[in-house]
Amino acid sequence: MSKVLRFVFLIVLLATANLSRPRETQTIGNERLVSITPLPENGGEACLPETLMAGLQQPAQYARKDAPRPAKVLERPPVRTIRDSRPTYSAVAVDVKNNEVVLQDENLFQIMVYDRMTNTPPGAAFSEPKRVISGLETKVEFNCGLYIDPKTSDIYSINNDTIDTMVVFSRNAKGNVRPNRELSTPHRAYGIAVDERNQELFLTIQDPPMVVVHHKDAEGDAEPVRVLRGNKTGLRDAHGIGLDTKNGLMFVANYGSTAVYEDGGGNFVGDRNGAMIRGSGTFHPPSITVYPIKASGDTPPLRTIEGPNTRLNWPAHVYVDEDHGELFVANDSDDSILVFRVTDNGNVSPTRLLRGPNTQLKNPTGIFVDTVNDELVISNMGNHRATVYARTAQGNTAPIRTIRSGPEGKTALMIGNPGSVAYDSKREQILVPN
Repeated sequence: MSKVLRFVFLIVLLATANLSRPRETQTIGNERLVSITPLPENGGEACLPETLMAGLQQPAQYARKDAPRPAKVLERPPVRTIRDSRPTYSAVAVDVKNNEVVLQDENLFQIMVYDRMTNTPPGAAFSEPKRVISGLETKVEFNCGLYIDPKTSDIYSINNDTIDTMVVFSRNAKGNVRPNRELSTPHRAYGIAVDERNQELFLTIQDPPMVVVHHKDAEGDAEPVRVLRGNKTGLRDAHGIGLDTKNGLMFVANYGSTAVYEDGGGNFVGDRNGAMIRGSGTFHPPSITVYPIKASGDTPPLRTIEGPNTRLNWPAHVYVDEDHGELFVANDSDDSILVFRVTDNGNVSPTRLLRGPNTQLKNPTGIFVDTVNDELVISNMGNHRATVYARTAQGNTAPIRTIRSGPEGKTALMIGNPGSVAYDSKREQILVPN
């Protein structure tokens, strides 16, 4: 009998055993383990007895109708807790007008504001922020996207996975404060970009993959002005988004997973739960898809950057440097920053690559190009730090400044919204999917 079948057999035996029978007990901590009868080791597979199979298929038949078993709530403290006690930076933006760096902390659900010139000394445990926005009133949770209004310095924060709301705070907000404005978003919003010329707000949605466009001042349950969504769009688990307003272009980073949707797409949000055709899911190489900035409906991309030469590997946030005609990509799983021309297409190599141990890049997800100070600012999920470089940095180049939220060398656990856990009894390991 296989180990799996022996385990199932054991569970059923315990559930159907005569409870009046004397049992041996073993104390483990404060719990009691009722007698376990080991099964003999048999080679090969074995068929389940018919009565056992019936018990598995219809467990209710073993319950006594005259002895209801009320549910109980067990409140027990954990034996130990696995958690990262330090902020983990998921996105970054620079308030160039006020010389401040704003960082999203997706681990502790915070927005942290630092002086732009902050540089954590090697021996220091961390750098203290100037202000922190955090608490239940803020509605900041699994915050992964960030935008700073260049005129008002308002902070736009995107929530992913749990709270389907974009929140907006004034520049001086701090503590457990309510947002000045809220906008309902489709589930799993990730990226944000703003066309200041036309006062339009662009949001990427991971699943179904789409780009939702609102008036910049939209709030509440406002309907989008247009939606880019459909089977022909090439959107596949959409993440970062960047705008080239000079040339009227929109760039979207795609992880690669997608499915076919029954309605085909269109200029509307659609039904997340009912639109996907079962069994149609596929995986594609990661890509950057390019569209007209006013694209809507099931519009195919103008161009696609995709292929092994691109080095794209879970491309997260992107940034378009309109002044220099360059597209910057935070390349999460490759621990690198990629730079392409805004005119690139196909299986092209990046014009610059920032990568290597000296860079201190570790799972970079957020990126901001500060053209006023000619700097490149990166948020790294993998090592509790934001790193700053010259805008044109490439190769294995060390940062010119570093903002750390934890001691030097402290590992970031990157436990981000685990949906379930499992226990590997053979290796005595806990498996946590993120």
